[in-house]
Amino acid sequence: MSSPTNSAKPKKALITGITGQDGSYLADLLLEKGYEVFGMVRRSSTENLYRIEHIKDLIRFVEADLLDQASLVKALAEVQPDEIYNLGAQSFVPTSWSQPVLTGEFTALGVVRMLEAVRQVSPDVRFYQASSSEMFGKVREVPQNEKTPFHPRSPYAAAKAYGHHITVNYRESYDLFGVSGILFNHESPRRGREFVTRKITDGVARIKLGLADELLLGNLDSQRDWGFAGDYVRAMHLMLQQDKPDDFVIATGQTHSVQQFLEIAFSHVDLNWEDYVKQDPRFLRPAEVDQLIGDNSKAARILGWKPTLEFADLVTMMVDNDLKLLGD
Repeated sequence: MSSPTNSAKPKKALITGITGQDGSYLADLLLEKGYEVFGMVRRSSTENLYRIEHIKDLIRFVEADLLDQASLVKALAEVQPDEIYNLGAQSFVPTSWSQPVLTGEFTALGVVRMLEAVRQVSPDVRFYQASSSEMFGKVREVPQNEKTPFHPRSPYAAAKAYGHHITVNYRESYDLFGVSGILFNHESPRRGREFVTRKITDGVARIKLGLADELLLGNLDSQRDWGFAGDYVRAMHLMLQQDKPDDFVIATGQTHSVQQFLEIAFSHVDLNWEDYVKQDPRFLRPAEVDQLIGDNSKAARILGWKPTLEFADLVTMMVDNDLKLLGD
């Protein structure tokens, strides 16, 4: 019996950084939408798949490396994707100070290696580049939008700015469908413990359960525009469904300090943060980014995107998850 003629072939998506926070939520979303999902992983015996453990049997893995041009060309020729989401990077800002060259290799030159592979093998593919609000750095205006000048304040941010501009350059020079999402901070229970938000919620859970008695942090006055990673991957997908490629700021439009994050997290478990938190100069950045707050009006107007999870609900969700993880 022949198959129905109107059955559409599923779209193929290739995700770099699929084992990270955003990659795992994006894979969830695309699988729900019926995509065939390919995850690019480096040849490594220590590859950590815990964030995608629940879906790993539904994902096809492809070995390639952002440091190796030939492996990217081979991966694209093998997969023939309709969409590429380039989320792979050295993404922890403090590490970029101790490893600035490696950060540049992955986070900046990795982008142009991938774009070159696209140009050579799959020029019709739709390409998403993960840009970052850290590119705004020493901000020139508040809030920041798509036209706000960049002033990066870390090797990570400088590398992201290169990745952003080279994506624009390939779009304009080679007519590639390349977009950049300038995503502001986005968190979730899948956030790595090295990031301040997860460090706080993990610390709160440990203190509540009697596993720790203090939490060491850096600048408590630092302000960020924090949203939910699950919301932000929806925006990535929407960008690649448009008629024309463009860049978008993805943010909540609200800013909160690290101290406010602490207050909500500790009060959720009936504790006073001031009894447990100590500032440690080791966690202060050489150059601080004080206030990042995004203007998402373009994304709302063109993509129809808006965040769904309130800040306080995000914090308490992360605390509850860490309590469950440590209590099991």
